[in-house]
Amino acid sequence: MPAVPIATNVQESRAPSPVSAVTIVPPCTAAIPSYGPSCGAKTPEEIEAAGAKEPTVATLALKDGALLQGYSFGAEIKSVSGECVFQTGMVGYPESLTDPSYRGQILVLTYPLVGNYGVPDQQETDALLKDLPAYFESNQIHVAGLIVGQASAEFSHHLAHSSLGDWLKREGVPAIYGVDTRAITKRIREEGVMLGKILFPTSVVGAGAQVADETSSVLPDYQNVAWVDPNATNLVAQVSCRQPRTYSPAPETALKRPDGRTLRIVAVDIGMKYNQIRCFVKRGVELVVVPWDYDFLADADSIDGLFLSNGPGDPTTITATIERVKKALAMQKFPIFGICLGHQVLALASGAQTEKMKYGNRGQNIPCTDMLTGRCYITSQNHGYAVRADTLPENIKELFVNANDGSNEGIYHTALPYFSVQFHPESTPGPCDTEVLFDIFISTVQRCIASGKASGPVEFPGAEEARARAAQRAQWERELGAGETSDRGGRIVNGRRIRKVLVLGSGGLSIGQAGEFDYSGSQAIKALKEEGIYTVLINPNIATIQTSKGLADKCYFLPVTPDCVRKVIKHERPDGIYCTFGGQTALNIGVKLKDEFAGLNVQVLGTPIETIMLTEDRELFAASMAEIGEKCAKSHAASSIEEAVAAANDIGYPLIIRAAYALGGLGSGFASNEEELVALCRKAFAASPQVLVERSMKGWKEVEYEVVRDAYNNCIT
Repeated sequence: MPAVPIATNVQESRAPSPVSAVTIVPPCTAAIPSYGPSCGAKTPEEIEAAGAKEPTVATLALKDGALLQGYSFGAEIKSVSGECVFQTGMVGYPESLTDPSYRGQILVLTYPLVGNYGVPDQQETDALLKDLPAYFESNQIHVAGLIVGQASAEFSHHLAHSSLGDWLKREGVPAIYGVDTRAITKRIREEGVMLGKILFPTSVVGAGAQVADETSSVLPDYQNVAWVDPNATNLVAQVSCRQPRTYSPAPETALKRPDGRTLRIVAVDIGMKYNQIRCFVKRGVELVVVPWDYDFLADADSIDGLFLSNGPGDPTTITATIERVKKALAMQKFPIFGICLGHQVLALASGAQTEKMKYGNRGQNIPCTDMLTGRCYITSQNHGYAVRADTLPENIKELFVNANDGSNEGIYHTALPYFSVQFHPESTPGPCDTEVLFDIFISTVQRCIASGKASGPVEFPGAEEARARAAQRAQWERELGAGETSDRGGRIVNGRRIRKVLVLGSGGLSIGQAGEFDYSGSQAIKALKEEGIYTVLINPNIATIQTSKGLADKCYFLPVTPDCVRKVIKHERPDGIYCTFGGQTALNIGVKLKDEFAGLNVQVLGTPIETIMLTEDRELFAASMAEIGEKCAKSHAASSIEEAVAAANDIGYPLIIRAAYALGGLGSGFASNEEELVALCRKAFAASPQVLVERSMKGWKEVEYEVVRDAYNNCIT
């Protein structure tokens, strides 16, 4: 299992950093774009023409004494107070601002430009859930205030109905732009989340009930308010529904029990996002949403599964929910699934403890490692509290771990169908990679209904295969270890211990050509050395990073040819060879020597030679695409000019000619007639044994995906 980093994102007891003198940081004019009619702020000329006053200068006051000023573009009704947090997402502000988990918080968006795609129509309802808005996560904005670097002057999106500034004004939420959000984020990361205030001049909002403290003495002309810690109150009671509500699936998609009733999940609303409702109902489930303090166990016989939603604040404040979930666990009557705050509630009900994090995890690109399979998922997150993994009872194990800070991101029961995750598999905003967890939960519910009892742990895809791989590695370790008396370093691959690896470079390249091969090869060498594996490199190009002194353990400045590679293998006797970090040159070497590697006692690592041949041979590749149902342009493989002409007559011009096993697409091109086709084929067959004659797609838009996949099926594209 991959190692995870030591957690650093935890709250520490510390005194605030000393502030030598109170300094008011003025608005960051460099961050202000020119303003048009779609934003609350106007240019000086527009202000003068309209006879309007200048934009209001508001102040963000932080508990540590920092005062940062910016321009108001939201509601100017009153000064507000809350917990100041930051979020790293690049998009998704309509969903984030309506996420109940942000209740009472002053949200700092780190992405510099916000508002450029406007806000959807709040009146447009979901196609399936007719009374819920289609593009929001609740029916109101929950943040106490919004801080951004730049508020876009114009917005453009096919769903846009209004500007961000106009929406904030309608909702009565203050917002500031022209603030150095990077400086605020650094301060929060170093000092931890802190209380904040958005203050307005008394000339704009009136004096109100002034509060006398250190802020009012520095800003006497601003309406001051008391510091308010939202986590000290029961925020869940503010955002939870008031009455139970049932959401039914479309009849044609409804999942039925053996008795004919639709599968029913009870969802405890402790700050539920609307997309969690959508994720259940679109899968054919009848979802009964109940308030946070509702006694759902009074009708336990009608519950097929229990879901605990996300929500705001300190989980220990909702003791009524925790106690009820504790009783549900003891009943062992139905599966349970929790998300975010629901994850923390399940952990507390199981006997674990939670802690406040230093600055939390809020964003849409946060990696989490599956502890059962080793796979890493990019997740959407929004939480300031975390489950302490060291307090989990013996029958509760970690399911996910944050790959950045090592904090807990999920748990599961080893004997019963209970599990939960800290991140948001329903996304909105963010990636949908983990939405499969809803399918896993529903299939667990169906399994328990079929068996007549809630027993056995949740079955996670890939977990059994991962256990089998671990058992196989352990067996290899025992078998190899029995015959080894000295060094047991390196890695065991397919029953063989790999201590020395030969890496094929890209050979001679022109300046500016194929730098990705140099990069990938140098990164491979670094990774191998981290594993304690001795690296040998063949690359005649001295002007590369991978041939730099101190990178590879040994470097041969020889041509990357079958003869040279064969000689180096015989001399160095490596355990393994990589043919995938040198571009077409190295790939072709792998294909040419594929029948010799076994005799040379060297194992091909990474992409198998058979797969390389499948992708490089144009005919085999086209057949493979057809096999999985992917549409491809009509094509024929040809090994002679005559075959190419015959294929062209069958397909029709214009055509594109693709040479197989060719470096840099050598010999490939477009042909509008037979004369051009023959000329291209002569050139292609001089460098390649095969060409693919394919219908021309010129004029189409091409989207190219570069995908890297590791042994744990993690994909980066």
